[in-house]
Amino acid sequence: MDGSYNLHMGQRLRELRLERGLQQGEVARRLSVSPAYLSLIEKGKRAVQLPLLFKALELYGVTMEQFMASLGERHVDDGLAKLLDEPLLRSLNLTEEDLQSLSAEPKVATTITALFNMFKNTRSQLDNLLHSVARGAGRPQSKGAAAPATDDAADGALRFDYSPFDEVIDFLEQHGNWFKVLEERADELRRDTKLGARVSSHELAEVLRARLGVEVRFVAPSEESSVVRRWDPDGGVLTLSSAMFEQRLKFQLAATAGLRILDDERLHVRILAGAGAPQRHVETQKLLKIHLANYFAGALLLPYDDFFREVTRTRYDVELLTSLFESSYETVAHRICNLSDPRKRGVPFHFSRVDVAGNISKRYSQTGIRFPAGTGSCPKWATNLAFLTPNVLARQYSVFPDGATYFCFAKVISSPEQGSLARGTVYAIGLGTYADNARHLVYADDMPFADPRKMAVPVGTTCRFCERADCNQRAAPSYKYAFRVDEYTKKDNFFSPLVSSDDADAPAAGRPVTPGRRRGA
Repeated sequence: MDGSYNLHMGQRLRELRLERGLQQGEVARRLSVSPAYLSLIEKGKRAVQLPLLFKALELYGVTMEQFMASLGERHVDDGLAKLLDEPLLRSLNLTEEDLQSLSAEPKVATTITALFNMFKNTRSQLDNLLHSVARGAGRPQSKGAAAPATDDAADGALRFDYSPFDEVIDFLEQHGNWFKVLEERADELRRDTKLGARVSSHELAEVLRARLGVEVRFVAPSEESSVVRRWDPDGGVLTLSSAMFEQRLKFQLAATAGLRILDDERLHVRILAGAGAPQRHVETQKLLKIHLANYFAGALLLPYDDFFREVTRTRYDVELLTSLFESSYETVAHRICNLSDPRKRGVPFHFSRVDVAGNISKRYSQTGIRFPAGTGSCPKWATNLAFLTPNVLARQYSVFPDGATYFCFAKVISSPEQGSLARGTVYAIGLGTYADNARHLVYADDMPFADPRKMAVPVGTTCRFCERADCNQRAAPSYKYAFRVDEYTKKDNFFSPLVSSDDADAPAAGRPVTPGRRRGA
């Protein structure tokens, strides 16, 4: 096939994907290719092989005869076609037919595409500018001194309000949240100290004392401070609150063992040396070290081989696993997200810990799901809905605006203080995986994914960046739509954006409304 034919075929495949509202990443996953390779095919830079073409047409519900016949049809200019991916298009009253007609005017098509790209670049620059202002405002500077240099300008991928915690999350996702060297070192410590399958805090304290030279002391909790663990690496003294329950106490002891080994053997330095990109925040190194110590604790308390075997046998029954390994629900849920050993790989999961206000205090995505940062999450999401039935596990199929569909389940965990939940802590711990993987989970046995349209709940990330135009619980306008106000038209939700489809039966813009047919009544 020549380059022109590849281009027409790639463009047509792209049009079919856009017509079905599918994102490139989701289609690539379902075709078992990388998003980058699919992008090259759609741009006509790679010839599509017949097996992949058959699979793609089956996904799009198009026969080979229909596809070949459509290759001769008139296409939208590629620059304009890219606008079809943008939610903003739906609020500008442009249709694919409009873009088709514009394609006949090359100068108009080029101008519109250029203006839209300028808009997106300006938005990106504004985000980076706000980020730089925020960083500069928090950085002390002497009079007359030059502004401190940063790498922000050189990094176009820097997101607004990109925090050290975001950097840690990106690092974990880059490594699949699996670190072989820590798994092996935890197994070695278990063998050397002859720890059994179920470990007690007493045994861990003895391991710290005899093997790692750590003196463990317990002190009564202070009313003036909430510190529950203090580790003095120079003096070799670990001080713990005597008020901690067994499960939490075990984890703190195991995490301290991890810190001791990381310091003595420099394991974190080896891991971070292979990270690739340098960290932008000085706090990131310490946060990564904390996470690696916690990772070691999970590997010590829940050894990979034993845990993987029980996870597979129980089909990811988190409650049962907490009993089998005498660990907390959150620890088990965390450990399930570590099962990325190529030899014994588990189901990919995303993890979140959410409070009653919808704030996410812990998050990890092995499924590509996008989490909001610093703002409330979607109220229709299973992890938030869990608070409605705190004594019952919440389960849900959910579909995101990009078409990705997941099976999620969540459980509310509470720790009251003085008999009061308001004084204590209440979180929902959520786990989720692709809907196709639900068959591997015991929680989905009575929820077969028979009818995706009826069973999947439409959710988003956060209202400010959600692409849904008709959500009945939207709490704020979306930045992804043009701000358009019509005093005569009211949608079910006040903040839902007005899009072209809302005007299908309405009078043309600028015309007076006929009496008796006023919209929004």
